[in-house]
Amino acid sequence: MLVTLTEMMRGLPELNAAVPAFNVFGYEDASAVIAAAEEVGAPVILATNKVALRYMPLQVSGALYRSLAERAKVPVCIHLDHGDGFESAAEAIMSGYTSIMYDGSQLPLADNIRNTREIVKLAHACGIPVEAEIGAVGYTDPSMNVEARLTAPGEAKVFAEETGVDALAVAIGTLHRMEEQSAPIDYERLAEIERVVSLPLVLHGSTGVKDDDLHRLAATRISKVNIGTALRMAFGKTLRSEILNKPNEFDRVALFARPMEAVKEAAKQKMLLLNAHQALNV
Repeated sequence: MLVTLTEMMRGLPELNAAVPAFNVFGYEDASAVIAAAEEVGAPVILATNKVALRYMPLQVSGALYRSLAERAKVPVCIHLDHGDGFESAAEAIMSGYTSIMYDGSQLPLADNIRNTREIVKLAHACGIPVEAEIGAVGYTDPSMNVEARLTAPGEAKVFAEETGVDALAVAIGTLHRMEEQSAPIDYERLAEIERVVSLPLVLHGSTGVKDDDLHRLAATRISKVNIGTALRMAFGKTLRSEILNKPNEFDRVALFARPMEAVKEAAKQKMLLLNAHQALNV
């Protein structure tokens, strides 16, 4: 069942639940994630990030993920992650995405607000919700050249009020591409943001969040939790093992079977930690 992000996040704080958004890189990842969601009985978000777009154009990924979502037994949203401007937002909408993120977090606040407002106007005219970021979630890889900056509650309030976004990504201690679960979550900062912002909140870089923290965050206004590295590690490590243990196997379908199962199990674990199975409310 294909849905928008707004439909999926409706009422999540009251349910003590959050929905995971998994970065996927093609059919194998996407079908494994949907299989996990169907087994758990949870909605799920298939997210396309900049890395994925190097290998698959938005028009192709949109058609693929939309087709899988329409056939799924649970609600599935297809989401553009970290879109960089008006053109990518428009292309994602035309390609069938049901949610877009604009990331102007490296810009001055006024520029971020102005750009976000323009994209919100476009997307809302097409019935598509928008996520944006205030503060900046950095990367473990310094070559990404992204300056990390924790979200200031006052800026979050102004940004939410002046842009009309549907969900707000905040920086409270995580980093993208963390491989170890060691992110120090700033719960005090999160509580301050929650006091002044009524929107659903989004957490990026969540592979680095401890299991106990993920479960705790599901009871806050964090309604969407982005996870990418955990699934990439599950797929890559299992595929490496398959190749080493089966040196004569050349059939990619056979080689991908266990990595897809590993992705499914990793996704299921995150869904259960987030109480996503309680979020079938659309």
